[in-house]
Formats: sequence, C-alpha cells, structure tokens
Amino acid sequence: MAKVSISIDAELVVEVMVLAGVGSPQDAVELVVRDYIARGHRTEARTELKDQRLREVEIKPQESQG
Repeated sequence: MAKVSISIDAELVVEVMVLAGVGSPQDAVELVVRDYIARGHRTEARTELKDQRLREVEIKPQESQG
C-alpha cells in the first residue's frame, strides 16, 4: 500500500491519542481516518435502505369521503 506523509498540528494528534488510548501518532491518525470512512459507509447504508423502503411502499388510492 502506498504511504502518504503529511504535517498535522501536534496538539490535535495528542488529543486523539489520549481520547483513543493509542500510543503513537501514526496509529492515532489512522484511527481517525478509518473511523471517518466507516461512518460514511454506515450513512450510505442507512440512506440506501431508507430509499429502498420508500420505493417499496405501495401508494394506495384514497377512498372518496362523503
């Protein structure tokens, strides 16, 4: 897998390390990126299920009232 090097604010990385309980900056950044991607996939899955359910709903004609 290709590697990418970036500069990031040290305070941000330290905060993630503390919150996530990881010991290295590399692990902290990877954890945040993986979590972001997983959230995106979950959102897509929920949205897709909702769209499918809406398509499956039968539209029934209303009975005339009166």
